[in-house]
Amino acid sequence: MTSPAPPTPSALKTPASLLARAVRTNPPLALTTLLTAVVLLVCLVGLVADPRQVLGEPTWLKPTKFAVSICVYSLTLVWFLTYVRGRRRLVVTVSWIVAAALLVELALIVLQSARGLRSHFNVSTPLDQTVYFTMAGAIATLWATNVVLAVVLLAQRLDDPVLAWGLRGGLVVAVVGMAVAFLMTDPTPTQLEALRAGGDRVLIGAHTVGPADGGPGLPLLGWSTVAGDLRAAHFIGIHAMQALPLVAWLVAVVPAGRLTVRDRTRLVQVAGCAALAVVLLLAWQALRGQPLTGPDTLTLAVAAAIALGTLTAAATVVLTARRRTPPSEPARQSPTPGAHLD
Repeated sequence: MTSPAPPTPSALKTPASLLARAVRTNPPLALTTLLTAVVLLVCLVGLVADPRQVLGEPTWLKPTKFAVSICVYSLTLVWFLTYVRGRRRLVVTVSWIVAAALLVELALIVLQSARGLRSHFNVSTPLDQTVYFTMAGAIATLWATNVVLAVVLLAQRLDDPVLAWGLRGGLVVAVVGMAVAFLMTDPTPTQLEALRAGGDRVLIGAHTVGPADGGPGLPLLGWSTVAGDLRAAHFIGIHAMQALPLVAWLVAVVPAGRLTVRDRTRLVQVAGCAALAVVLLLAWQALRGQPLTGPDTLTLAVAAAIALGTLTAAATVVLTARRRTPPSEPARQSPTPGAHLD
């Protein structure tokens, strides 16, 4: 993994040039992105050519969604790792571990889709058990490496505090979102009852809380509309890695009068706290058996409290800045996301 010269604006005009620079910067994760893109094309063909379904969805829909997510995650992590300074061995190790974990998981999901079977929670045969527990090990490894990276970025001093807290917040919330997946691995009451009765082991774990997986769900996403679904918190948490750095960039570049670098940093911290609260709320809602589309009064009250607290904290930062004398230091602008591949 080399450290090329900082890119010029013209070098970042096309996705191809950005991807080429990513390959030079972090070969394992960039190549993971390329391989996943090839898998994505295969899955798209499968969506059109293969009429089979699993749990009421096209059998190739799940690997398609995972391929898109892995592409985005890999490129995001390439960018994140460029901010880890003085720890080249750690960066190399994390890159190879994450690349291997992602490719193993995706390969096994594709394998099960080609067989027309569930990939997650399927323990009906020795082969299916091996596939599922190997995937679980890959995900646990991926989560652990993200914890390490979050700790490193929390401890490391970065030149731009606004962007720094976007990166840190994104990783922390992503770690929590990934951890929600561990809640899915517990046997459901129905599965436990079947096991106690001496029935065959077919499924261990579920996305939903209440009815079995596979009922009515949101278009494309598939999140249950009749039961609690932990995938909502999992998805929102993971993609905070893209959302919070974007928030940091917007906060840094949008003109805002007397806001100093410290003010902008606090706004990003507020956004990070809000994102974490939303992930925890969604997980809590799902564990209580409520679908995302059917919150009860208590859930709505907590959501309103989160929204009010976030708006109050942000307004306090802005109003305090307006009351003070004009700052002597200009607010520094964060680089465009993706421009720091050096």
